[in-house]
Amino acid sequence: MSAIDRAAVSLDTVPADRAHSPTQHQTGAREQWQVALARVALALAAIALWEAASRWFADPFWIGRPSDIAQRLWQLTITNQLFWHVVPTVTQAAAGLALSIVVGVPIGLLFAYSRFVERVLEPFFLGLYSIPRIALAPLFILWFGIGPASKIIMAFSLVVFVVILNTYEGIRGVDRELIDMLRSMRASHGYILRKVLLPSIVPWIFASIRVGVGLALIGAVVGELLGANRGLGWYVENSASRVDVTGVFAGLVILMVVGMLLNEIVKFFEQRVMRNRY
Repeated sequence: MSAIDRAAVSLDTVPADRAHSPTQHQTGAREQWQVALARVALALAAIALWEAASRWFADPFWIGRPSDIAQRLWQLTITNQLFWHVVPTVTQAAAGLALSIVVGVPIGLLFAYSRFVERVLEPFFLGLYSIPRIALAPLFILWFGIGPASKIIMAFSLVVFVVILNTYEGIRGVDRELIDMLRSMRASHGYILRKVLLPSIVPWIFASIRVGVGLALIGAVVGELLGANRGLGWYVENSASRVDVTGVFAGLVILMVVGMLLNEIVKFFEQRVMRNRY
């Protein structure tokens, strides 16, 4: 093994004091159960307060009623409408998020690698970033139609800037002395990229994904609000046009649950990757 390989392998070595004892595992499992129970208790308390408010303090026409919303969700489930509306929204948001990673990471690496490119493109990048992407939704529908493409591009436009900035900041946070040491050993740019730079931005990419999940859903829903014939955004807009407050809240509850589930999935994979990497 060469000196360069030994230097890179040393980055992957887990210190002995970071090893987890059985007691620590038991404590972690107990804490996870406590967190789960606390979440369930908080959700039930919020639902109970909402139900009470809708029965005794406010007109359910304005704030909805959890029992009615639960009944509507059940009807959507048994009639397969829930699947019919959830699938396009989630797939379009996921496609926009994936496209943002594919495009945003290389651009972030380019900005970090070349100071000249960064200085040339920075004003244009910040100018595009300052444009409210929601205002671009009508243009996307005009260019790409009311099909999935316009929703994917809408989600992409909201997430890609987050990915670029996080990738750039992740590269900037790499220890310069380590890079200089590898260069002094005649390590190639490709070797440094594979062994140091890309592994170091993994936490930043996962942070981008976790933030991007919500943004991608917003992009897909906004696209559906303006032009679609199915999807959660379309369902919410259609319910609002019929003054169906229960339907509006049902759509919003589904969106919230979908966002929570997607974030938990991302967190699961992040923990697996980080555990294997570090």
